[in-house]
Amino acid sequence: MATGKILLVLFPFWTPLIPPMGLAVLKSFLQQHQFSVKTIDLNIEDSFKEISRRYFKILNEIVPADKKGNFHNVGKDVLQNHLMAYSNYMDEQEYFALVKLLIRGTFFCKAGDRAISELNRVTADFYTLLREYFIALLEREKPAVLGLSVYEGTLPASLFAAKIAKETYPDLQIVMGGGIFAEQLAKDSPNWELFLKKAVHIDKIIIGEGENLFLRLLQGELPQRQKIYTLKDIDEQTLDLADAPLPDFSDLQTDSYPYLASYSSRSCPFQCKFCSETVQWGKYRKKDVGQIAAEMLKLYEAYKGQLFLMCDSLLNPVITGLARELIKEKAALYWDGYLRADKETCDIENTMLWRRGGFYRARLGIESGSQTVLDLMGKKITPEGIKQAIANLAGAGIKTTTYWVVGYPGETEQAFRETLDLITELRNEIYEAWCSPFYYYPSGQVNSAAWQDKCSLLYPSWTKEMLVLQTYVQDGEPSREESYRRMNRFVEHCANLGVPNPFSLHEVYEADERWKKLQANAVPSLVDFEKKGDYVDDNRNVSKRFLAQSTQAPDGDFAF
Repeated sequence: MATGKILLVLFPFWTPLIPPMGLAVLKSFLQQHQFSVKTIDLNIEDSFKEISRRYFKILNEIVPADKKGNFHNVGKDVLQNHLMAYSNYMDEQEYFALVKLLIRGTFFCKAGDRAISELNRVTADFYTLLREYFIALLEREKPAVLGLSVYEGTLPASLFAAKIAKETYPDLQIVMGGGIFAEQLAKDSPNWELFLKKAVHIDKIIIGEGENLFLRLLQGELPQRQKIYTLKDIDEQTLDLADAPLPDFSDLQTDSYPYLASYSSRSCPFQCKFCSETVQWGKYRKKDVGQIAAEMLKLYEAYKGQLFLMCDSLLNPVITGLARELIKEKAALYWDGYLRADKETCDIENTMLWRRGGFYRARLGIESGSQTVLDLMGKKITPEGIKQAIANLAGAGIKTTTYWVVGYPGETEQAFRETLDLITELRNEIYEAWCSPFYYYPSGQVNSAAWQDKCSLLYPSWTKEMLVLQTYVQDGEPSREESYRRMNRFVEHCANLGVPNPFSLHEVYEADERWKKLQANAVPSLVDFEKKGDYVDDNRNVSKRFLAQSTQAPDGDFAF
């Protein structure tokens, strides 16, 4: 059985919207079994934020205005690939050439040598800073086990840190897990063997839900000669959410995040073809609504945050019950989460109930305004249902964040125009419109296998050793360049309509002011929750200003 402190770390770069839920859940679970655990999130450190700001400032100067699109969203692809290349390059000339390819392959523009040198300088500064920070952290904490929670954007820094840790403390056991193993690094994916070659400093890798696997590893109950563990090694035993402990955020500076975090379920009851949630979590499970409400109240009492982000794939199975439970508790808690535009959302009585129960923002995976594309995706929703759902949510004052995928395989120009038309029609009911190009992974997505014969590598083979995570693209229509062109048109269209896509806090405040002008029942602004000592409580004051016309349930399967 492992003894000594366990240090769980989330490395840059990951948007610090909430304190890392995965680390907080692991901490509380392992502490129940008498382990000493410390959690660290480097993403809230000002020095690392400044590195990101500098990098994107230079990148912003390189990319022409008409090609920026959703700049920070797609720009992260350049940043994370650049960070990985810096750690692995052997030939400087090839390395410089690759950075130029990264920019051309993402923004379809050229970058000069001076700009590339400036980006390289920032990248070098990042690794110098990370080395100093991490060595000092290890010296201070003196862990026996280092746990790395890894997503695509944090992999380069995590591999670098593992190397530093092993060189400094050879006996330190390093364990890696996280969402990246459901997509880019799905086991036996094309990237897998090269990753294992680069991950020589990682002792153990946990794939899938981590609590029971990590515990059994620490207790010495898993084969020690193995490097990779999955749920198959523990007979597919998943965590009973009824017994899951409250996330422990005590090590984390909760004031540094806009939201607290909670969750009501794991996995997803649906199988959208581009998604990896069910691949990551397996069978869908949910908590009792009374348990969810009680946990949120306990987290509020412990950390004094009224605004929560629910870390669920979808809130639909619990949203009505949770709203009623919080109304019964007379609790002024506000919660934000992912929602499906389903039959229940097409009922104004439901959305008003949710608003009175504290539902703050609906993050809606709309994806497309074309029924043809929605059917290709397996979304099982309709444009008419989308319109009704968004109108009802907006009428209740709930922020409607809409997510759209541009360039899905088979999307035609006409289908894309149907998306723009739908946004035009709903412009006053949409709080924000956030678009992403279609991303393909050879493994991990529900439909990965069906697309496998129609894909190719974006970057040439000589870049493989530097990038580790190779980018695959679909060879059919629309092309990658056309998809990104449509993304730029999408952003321009929304800007012309006045539909925001806020990135900075200032832009969020502006979006909130717009929402208040448009919606009489608008939820409080984000800034209202930042006033120390103030208690926000407007849930019971909302009223039904209009009655949206009910529609018949759209065609499709809405059962949970």
